[in-house]
Parts: sequence; C-alpha cells; structure tokens
Amino acid sequence: MSNEKGPDHSRRKERSRQAIFAATRALVAEEAYKNVTVEAIAARAGVGKQTIYRRWPSKSAVVFAALLALSEDAGGLSVALPDTGDLRADLKLVMRATAKEFADPSFDRPIRALNTEIANDAALAAEYREKLAQPLEEAKKARLRSAQEVGQLSADADLDLVLEVLYAPLFQRWLHRSGPLTDAYADSLVDATLRAFGP
Repeated sequence: MSNEKGPDHSRRKERSRQAIFAATRALVAEEAYKNVTVEAIAARAGVGKQTIYRRWPSKSAVVFAALLALSEDAGGLSVALPDTGDLRADLKLVMRATAKEFADPSFDRPIRALNTEIANDAALAAEYREKLAQPLEEAKKARLRSAQEVGQLSADADLDLVLEVLYAPLFQRWLHRSGPLTDAYADSLVDATLRAFGP
C-alpha cells in the first residue's frame, strides 16, 4: 500500500499517458476525425476509458494534449527564432519550414481536426491560445523586435499585424487547399511583408 503513490505508480501513470497520446495521434491520422472516440482511444492504448476521462473532459481535450506533448517532448515551444542578423533570410527559413510542416500529411490531418474543435469549443480555444499560440507568437515577436532595433523593420510597425500579414495567407491557402505550399510561396510572403513593414 505504501508504494501506491511511489515511483512504480508514477511510472505506470506516465506509461499510460504516453500510450493514450500515441493511440490518439495514430487514430486521428488513420480515421476521419468524427469516427475517433474516447472508447477507441482507450482500446488502442490498452486503458479503461475512465482513465482518460479522469484526466481530460473530452475527446478534443485529449487530442490537443496529445499534439501539445509532441512539442513538449521536442524541448518546449518558447524557442527563439533564428537571428543571423538578416531578417529576410531568417524569416524565409522559418516560413519555408512552416510551409513544409503544413504540407506534411502527418501534420495536416490532426491539425485540421484540432482547428475544427477550437472553432466550436471556447474553453479549448482559450487553452490553445495560452499553451501553444501565445508562446509561439512571443518568440516571433522577439525576433521582430530585434530587427526593429537594428533598423531592418519599421520602428512603429504593429508586430501583431506583421505576423498576421506574414502567416495568414499561408494558413488560408492550407485551410482551403487553394494552392501548393512551396518554398517560392513562403519566400513571396516574406518579401511582401517586408515591403509593407520595412524601414
């Protein structure tokens, strides 16, 4: 009894958590999102569904937690953007990587599912904003501020607007499947943004 909350219990709990996350990501990649259920996740993970419901209140919460865990396992989200001293080159590197990520089928399906849930779940949208979107935006703004300090970006540029002009077209093209997400397209967004907000 004394070991119930000891190291073995903690290890079992973590193994269970990782199994749930792996099962969730696999099912979202394999199935239409509407067909993914907490029951199916539990069965794939080899746990009872109450194990899931004790930690997460809904399917959408499990899906978000599983996707967030990928970033956390990779070392967290608040990672500084490259700063070589050349803003144009740094943004092109970041935007090309972003376009490749959006074009990757293993990323596309779960992120589409998550966006559907965020649009219909205010609590999940708030959690997404706090744990994922906001830390990434702060990292991007830090790079833009350093560019302002050395005169590569207009000193009075609204950084929220800069990010919207830079990223929104890419997101819209991905969302509507309206065109290829190529390096050339990523570069064109950087060039257009810097023409609009350059010094």
